[in-house]
Amino acid sequence: MTASTDGLHALRLGYSPDPDDAFMWWAIASPGESARLPTPPYRFQPVVADVQTLNDRAERVGDLEITGISAGAYPSVAGRYRVTCCGASFGIGYGPRLVARRPIGAEALARSGVRIASPGSRTTAALVTMLALDVGPERLTPVPFEQTIDRTLAGEFDAAIVIHEGQLTFERAGLHLVLDLGAWWEGETGLPLPLGLNVIRRDLDDQWGPGTIDAIERHLSASIEYGLSHRTAALKHASRFGRGISDADNDAFVRMYVNEMTRDMGDRGRQAIDALIAHGAARGLCPAVS
Repeated sequence: MTASTDGLHALRLGYSPDPDDAFMWWAIASPGESARLPTPPYRFQPVVADVQTLNDRAERVGDLEITGISAGAYPSVAGRYRVTCCGASFGIGYGPRLVARRPIGAEALARSGVRIASPGSRTTAALVTMLALDVGPERLTPVPFEQTIDRTLAGEFDAAIVIHEGQLTFERAGLHLVLDLGAWWEGETGLPLPLGLNVIRRDLDDQWGPGTIDAIERHLSASIEYGLSHRTAALKHASRFGRGISDADNDAFVRMYVNEMTRDMGDRGRQAIDALIAHGAARGLCPAVS
């Protein structure tokens, strides 16, 4: 965190280029736009990148003061970052989809030789796919998330894990549902599926004094509330990040992933994160977190 020319401390806020993140942070960190909410003594600077890039940056560099990451990537950065109460995306009985070029069951998809496109090796969707199919990371091929559907349709892959707006559009593209990963997870655990988390650097209180992290979290929460109370305008902004989806799909996607647990995940949200990490660690797919 550095002082900027306007006397405010600049905080970099990393998030992925999708409608739900754009909706949440529209009020305080919209690329090329002035903030709609005052956030003294801070000024938020948007850093927009796909979630796999944010995962890698948080683990390898750890320079962003606040960033979105995959829940499945949190064990690798837990020493440097802590999870904020707000700003997470949970699938409540739904989630990313595992889809295929032809109708096929999950057991058949798990067989060796079936090619599966993944939106990133450290994404929650990849982790849950490995748990559901009982396969290892060598079975998934990471590709940019926006290419998973097209490259599967082109025959490069037999199946794909689709995140973001692809969850709503894959059938229209001609793909077939194999597994709703959020529904599978709820059936296994009875819990919502934590997908994207918002995390903040643990050292900010040491750098800027006790209460710094809490103060920043209040601004983050206010941004989400502002979007919800100015929904029409926030949705219009979010649609810029939907890669051509309709207004109806944009609205539906934001409703799916900017929900009550986004406002405050509460104990149930933290229980879900702990369960995901425990399941992954038990399979050797991610480190445990003490």
